[in-house]
Amino acid sequence: MSAVGTRTLRIGTRGSELATTQAGTVRDALISAGHEAELVIIKTKGDQSMESVEKIGVGVFTAELREALVDGRVDVAVHSYKDLPTARDERFTIAAIPPREDPRDALVARDGLVLGELPVGSKVGTSAPRRTSQLRALGLGLDIRPLRGNLQRRLGKVESGELDAVVLARAGLARIGRLDLITESLEPVQMLPAPAQGALAVECLSGDNALVSILAELDDPNSRAAVTAERALLAELEAGCTAPVGAIAEVVESLDDDGRIFDELSVRGCAAAIDGSDVIRTGAVGSPDNAEELGRSVARELLELGARELMNVIEAGDADV
Repeated sequence: MSAVGTRTLRIGTRGSELATTQAGTVRDALISAGHEAELVIIKTKGDQSMESVEKIGVGVFTAELREALVDGRVDVAVHSYKDLPTARDERFTIAAIPPREDPRDALVARDGLVLGELPVGSKVGTSAPRRTSQLRALGLGLDIRPLRGNLQRRLGKVESGELDAVVLARAGLARIGRLDLITESLEPVQMLPAPAQGALAVECLSGDNALVSILAELDDPNSRAAVTAERALLAELEAGCTAPVGAIAEVVESLDDDGRIFDELSVRGCAAAIDGSDVIRTGAVGSPDNAEELGRSVARELLELGARELMNVIEAGDADV
C-alpha cells in the first residue's frame, strides 16, 4: 500500500537530539511541499549500548529503522548516511539525499585551543579509527582516548575536564545549533572525513513508486554525486563504517578550452594505519555523472598503493559520529 495520498507520512528516526533534529528537517521540508508528516521514534541497540560498533554490529544504528519500514510502522526512514552498510539492500531505495551539511570534522577543545596548540599528552576523545589514525599521523603526541555516547555526553567530557578535546562531525554540531563550541574545523589536508559524513539518506521501500517520487523532490544532485563517489570508494575497498578510511568529494566549477564553465567532481580518499605510522592519499577528477566509477577508481589506486595492508592494522573503535 502506498504511503501517500491523504495519509500522514510517518518518518522513522532514532530518538537522540541529533537524530530527531535531522529527521525534523525532512519532516518540515515535506510539510512545506504540502504533505502531512510526523516523526516516529524507533529505539535502536546503538542508542542503548555503550559497547563499540565492532561488538554490537555494523549497521546497528540503521537496522531497526529498516525493520520498521518493512513491517509498516513507518513510511520513511532518515539515516545519517555514513551509518548505512555499504552493501545495497534491494528492498529499500534512498529516494533523496538533501543538501549536505559541511562534511568536515571539528575540534572542541578546552580554552579555545586549536589542534596545533594542544600540549603533548593532551587527552583527545574520538569515536573512530579513521580519526584516531589520522590524528596520530599528525605527530602531535596526543593521547587518543575512546569515546562513546551522544553528542551532549561527549561534549560534557571537555566541559568537566575529563578530556582536553574531542573530535566530532561538524555537521552534528551544526544541526543542534552548537557551532559556537567549535575551536577548529579540520580541513581535509589534516583529516579526511568519513565517506558520506554530513549527508542524510531518506529511505523508503523500493516498491512504493508514488512515495519515491515525492521524496525525490528533496534530493540535491550535487550532494548525491559526492556521496555516491565516497560510498563507492568505501565499497571498492570492501571497508565498513569503522575502517580507517576517509573520503571527500565535491562538485566544483571548471573552465574548458573555450572558457565555458562546466561542473567536475573532485574525489579525494585516504587509508591509514591505526597507529598513525602511515597514511596513503590519492584523488581524481571527473564528471559528476560518473560518480560511482570515479570513487571506485580512487579506491583501486589506494589499493595499488597498499591500502589493504594498512587497513588490516586496526584496533577496536567505534563508528563516526
